[in-house]
Amino acid sequence: MSDVAPEGVPEPSTDPWKGFRGVMAGTLVLEAITVLLALPVVGVVGGGLKWWSVLYLVGLAVLMFLGAGVQRRPWAMSFNLATQAALLAGGFIHLSILIIGVVFAAVWLFILFLRADVRKRIAGGLLPSQRVSEA
Repeated sequence: MSDVAPEGVPEPSTDPWKGFRGVMAGTLVLEAITVLLALPVVGVVGGGLKWWSVLYLVGLAVLMFLGAGVQRRPWAMSFNLATQAALLAGGFIHLSILIIGVVFAAVWLFILFLRADVRKRIAGGLLPSQRVSEA
């Protein structure tokens, strides 16, 4: 995610993607916690938990926790969106899982919008760390 600023635009003096990676990691952790908190709901309201539904949801939550640690990798956003697709596919377990997936899909769409905005600001030299002081 380290986009290079165009010619004539100064490079940011600080890494603008550092905070963005933190937001993505935090979102994955919150999503994993929410999936784990949905287990009792599926167990009580959804007619009981089966071994495969527990394995699917806990495995997905573990993947999300582990994914929070790899946000520096160039494939991190693809991984994040793949886990989101797997969560949406978890709607076959219970409607509550699908609702969680839809809510977090909106969050990830907003994150994609923010990423595009940061890239545009870097290209235009509009970040505070790109401003040249005129002293």
